[in-house]
Amino acid sequence: MSVLNSAVEQTICAPLPVLGRDVLVPLVTGGEVTYAALDYAASAPALQRVWDDVAGYAPYYGSVHRGAGYLSQLSTDLFEQSRTTVAEFLGCRPDDQLVFTRSTTDSLNLLAAVLPPGTRVFVFETEHHASLLPWRDGEVTYLNAPRTPREAVDTLERALADRAPYGPALVCVTGASNVTGELWPVRELAAAAHAHGARIVLDAAQLAPHHPVDIAGLDVDYVAFSGHKLYAPFGAGVLAGRADWLQAAEPYLAGGGASRRVARRADGAVDVEWHSTAARHEAGSPNVIGVYAIASACRALTEAGFGALVAREQALVSRVLSGLAEIPQVKVLSLFGEQAPRVGVISFVVEGWNSSHFAAALSAEYGIGVRDGLFCAHPLVRTLLGGEPDAVGECGAPEAEPGERSLNAIRVSFGAGTPDEHVERFLGAVAELVRDGAKWNYRTEDGRCVPDRG
Repeated sequence: MSVLNSAVEQTICAPLPVLGRDVLVPLVTGGEVTYAALDYAASAPALQRVWDDVAGYAPYYGSVHRGAGYLSQLSTDLFEQSRTTVAEFLGCRPDDQLVFTRSTTDSLNLLAAVLPPGTRVFVFETEHHASLLPWRDGEVTYLNAPRTPREAVDTLERALADRAPYGPALVCVTGASNVTGELWPVRELAAAAHAHGARIVLDAAQLAPHHPVDIAGLDVDYVAFSGHKLYAPFGAGVLAGRADWLQAAEPYLAGGGASRRVARRADGAVDVEWHSTAARHEAGSPNVIGVYAIASACRALTEAGFGALVAREQALVSRVLSGLAEIPQVKVLSLFGEQAPRVGVISFVVEGWNSSHFAAALSAEYGIGVRDGLFCAHPLVRTLLGGEPDAVGECGAPEAEPGERSLNAIRVSFGAGTPDEHVERFLGAVAELVRDGAKWNYRTEDGRCVPDRG
């Protein structure tokens, strides 16, 4: 099973230029080192191409859909051209609607807000909180974590078969896990949903930066993703898919831009006619910079050749997994097994180490940025680690003293801009920390493990 709708080329390309690739950071042990950004799953660095495009447009910035002046007209054209570019990037169908939002979280909350009354939602407990939590106002069935792709499809089919035969239903599923990086059987899940009269939304936040996403090819009804994961960190996101639910619902936000006509009635009330286009859910002044940045990233990835990008990333994945496998104290987390296909997102724990302590040492002593915690996917990480955290801080980082065992994990993530040297430095640092321990003392401050500089 695969989320890919076609085979990819095997030509491996060079890393794409990104901002920050030459940034020097201080080490607690003295000196400086080039920063190794290995936290792409949280926010990927901006592509140089995206930054250049935004900088080139910035002097021409103007209001969108609101002005008669040249800059306003140019900005409006740029905004709508960007919508077309992103729709093509996603393989949208001719009658799909594409709405610009702030993020994946915003996109899925928008979809939750426009669900027809009585919609039953099915979501696996393994989802990121952005796709696990927005459905609280509806009737939600939370599905247990599957241990194989086939089990995921079977679990969904059983749940859908048990629901009432009438009324709308929606399935929400990730394309690639933000914890394990594992690819989910999206096309098969979509087929199961449609066979039982349900729609399906794909959370592509971790998939879109690493693989082509084809709405029509995967036969999903909706796709959501964020610009800041797609090398365009300027505060925009996307929800694309079937137009009918979006057009039938009240606007997600009420205000200027969403309304076509507003008039006072004789009784003093206000009559509003809302747009039926994407503008219905884009009230307020649009984030044209963020939208243009996403479109620029879509063009850059397409022109670089997704096949070559995928091939290079898979080589990095294989190198990280093989390198970690050589360290007995390291356990890589997985739902579907060690051989399951995955994107450049890998989480692990180290025997005898508090994960926050380990991540802090990677940063302070080696200039390597990773993530530790529960990754805003608490139920999944708890399932993988087999327990509950003692105390949870911001976004799930348990408060524990250095050296104590804590039920959280370390995540290393990378992508189109990652040099081979960063991966090799990371593997060398992990091996050295496991073998020799940290060179510095650390303490807990505001729930985070930090170097003790006292």
